[in-house]
Amino acid sequence: MRWLSGFLTTLFLGLASVSLVAAPAVAQQTAANAPDYSQWEVVATRAEKAVDTAKASDAALTALRAQIADWRSQFQDQLSGNDSRIATLRDQLTALGDPPAEGAPAEAPEIAQRRTELNDQLTRLTTPRRSAEEALSRANGIISQIDAILRARQADKLLNRGPSPVNPALWGAALSDMGQSLRAVWSGTYQAWSTPTRRDEAQNNLPLVLVLVVLAIILLARSRSWSERLAVYLVRRDTKTRSDFAGFVVSLGQIVFPLLGIFALIRALGATQLYGPRGELILTILPAMGICFFVSRWIGSRMFPADEAVNSPLGLSEARRTEGRYYSMLLGLALAANLLVVNLSSFDRFTAASNNVLAFPIIVFASLLTFRMGQLLRRHDAAHDGSSLTEENAYRNRLVSLLGQGAKLVAIVAPVLGAAGYVTASASLIYPAILSLALFATIALLQEAVNDGYVFFSKSPVGTKGLMPTLIGFLLLVASAPLFALVWGARVTDLTELWARARAGISIGDTTLSPGSFITLIVVFSIGLFLTRALQGTLKTSLLPKTKIDPGGQVAMVSGVGYIGIFLAALVAITSAGIDLSSLAIVAGALSVGIGFGLQNIVSNFVSGIILLIERPISEGDWIEVGGQHGYVRDISVRSTRIETFDRTDVIVPNADLISGTVTNYTRGNTVGRLILKVGVAYGTDTMRIDGILREIASAHPMVLANPAPNVVFMGFGADSLDFEIRAILRDVNWLLSVRNDMNHKIAARFQEEGIEIPFAQRDIWLRNPEVLRGAPPEQQDAVKVATATAPKPEGQPDDPEPDVDTDTDTGTPDTADRA
Repeated sequence: MRWLSGFLTTLFLGLASVSLVAAPAVAQQTAANAPDYSQWEVVATRAEKAVDTAKASDAALTALRAQIADWRSQFQDQLSGNDSRIATLRDQLTALGDPPAEGAPAEAPEIAQRRTELNDQLTRLTTPRRSAEEALSRANGIISQIDAILRARQADKLLNRGPSPVNPALWGAALSDMGQSLRAVWSGTYQAWSTPTRRDEAQNNLPLVLVLVVLAIILLARSRSWSERLAVYLVRRDTKTRSDFAGFVVSLGQIVFPLLGIFALIRALGATQLYGPRGELILTILPAMGICFFVSRWIGSRMFPADEAVNSPLGLSEARRTEGRYYSMLLGLALAANLLVVNLSSFDRFTAASNNVLAFPIIVFASLLTFRMGQLLRRHDAAHDGSSLTEENAYRNRLVSLLGQGAKLVAIVAPVLGAAGYVTASASLIYPAILSLALFATIALLQEAVNDGYVFFSKSPVGTKGLMPTLIGFLLLVASAPLFALVWGARVTDLTELWARARAGISIGDTTLSPGSFITLIVVFSIGLFLTRALQGTLKTSLLPKTKIDPGGQVAMVSGVGYIGIFLAALVAITSAGIDLSSLAIVAGALSVGIGFGLQNIVSNFVSGIILLIERPISEGDWIEVGGQHGYVRDISVRSTRIETFDRTDVIVPNADLISGTVTNYTRGNTVGRLILKVGVAYGTDTMRIDGILREIASAHPMVLANPAPNVVFMGFGADSLDFEIRAILRDVNWLLSVRNDMNHKIAARFQEEGIEIPFAQRDIWLRNPEVLRGAPPEQQDAVKVATATAPKPEGQPDDPEPDVDTDTDTGTPDTADRA
């Protein structure tokens, strides 16, 4: 054994030397990837000064914030860069055990040296983490201060009251400013034409310009109507259940092709170079204006279709749908006009009075259109033909009504704020409301398209009843939340900050829960569940049928593999997500008390189900009797067992009842069972003859086993008959009723041939004073009484000279009970 001890010692020292060599390498790599803290100090100091003074512009603060956010990402990477190595070092120290206490014998020199080396490595790796943690905290503080400044400025703009746009004294200056700006567009074009180089370039590019202009005119003038007609044609086809999706896809051409026309026009004007600075500004915002206009028209054409064949989410009459399309187009035009005015005002630096005067008419116009749109939404009728928001979707109908009410309220408040001088607040209210309506309409149309697409690709008519379309529709609604936030004034940096905090996760003890952890958990568990189902399918269809295991055992094995696989998949998924199960031990212990009291029945049924699957006292296909219910076991789950009765009804029996109660299993192990058939014959019949006949009938049936042979038992003397029993063993007890039926038919036929009587109970009823019951006259009743008194009595019948009508001893009233 000495050579083994020497080998292990050499191996241990070799591993220690490798660790000593690798540790500096790891430290060097960490140092190489470490942020430049000196440069960070310069950036952080400059940012803190800018925050303290709060005089920088919004654009400058936004750029500074983005720079700080980049540094923060480096610090976060530094924090998580050596997690695996630090965890390994801590595990190694744990494996070495606790250091000896004071006064205890010293540990081996090799162990002490190794402990020191591991502690040194751990110190070198954790020191950069402390620096990164401090820098990360500082970066988070600077970003929070910048966000607070930007939000405060945004609030000040909304609450700032400027000149009232309804003051006629301001209209002339505002119109003059706009006129000068528009004239400057034309003068810029004239100056560009006056420049020889630009004029020559425009003449050289004239063929390209003409082609692009013609293409732009065609696309802008005709492409939308062509797309709409093609979409209606597809919807009107015979296969309507699968053409709605194709019609929706084709209808998107109402947006795509006109935008291509705008880009062709921009390319043509750009090739001429005949525009000035303001013309270049208009060309820059022209795509956004086109998107506002054409998307609004597309939403109007889909929400308020002109053709009855096109499915509409809203239930409106043809006249109301025409109004809806018209209002949608005008709302898009209002958004485009506002975009043009805002950009020209910013470019030419209009005064606050001119800004308010020029913006207010567009706000009033948009408010009137929004109010009318709200009225249309309030008039939505779910029962109207062609509406996809049926009466079953009550929550959607309620949402449509609330949207209409909200649109009307905003349309009233916005002009009032603008007239009072709060034009910025008015614009920040009416335009986000319009965009929100458009976004809600787009989500509704996309959800309809998802349903139609599911029908189209799966060739299944379930539509909205399918689970997948419902989930996709829900994801669309969730994904639209950031868009709603941006529409209502949230900055992109606010959303990125929320995402960064979500990625950092929530710390619960030593466990950090983040979206990445949840995604890892779901993906790993899904993979484990898929592998479990695949293994179950292989066992059920390929492997187990080739064995000699009975069907019940096969089902139990497949179910057991499923439970074990799900448990292992959950365990591996939780571990892969970085969730420390030990930190949940206290919570699990607290929950166990509640489970013990509140869920004891469920836990009892669950444990009973496991026992049923392991012991298998009953199996699928067995004929059992439990709680007075007969039937076949069709399914055994962990909570209950489903029994199909002979009436073809399902009875759900808790597993605890099958374990604690009395269960009769008629087919456990084999299907052999005994039939007991009772037969009665009249007194005076030859009993030995009856014995032979019954034995012959029982032996002749093909389902009766010859060994043991059927037996006939003379049970005794009954009240009405001589009682016999046929006791026969059947090869399949499931045919018990059929065999009983066959034997009864044979016995009836044979007894009739042999003249054997099957008795039945008979009773003689004697009525005293029947004339009273018939309501005879008194004279006849007296004659009947005399005849009855002189008539002989049946044997055993006592004399009763008293009258039939008794008298109550207390009240003297006749007793109403009739004697029979």
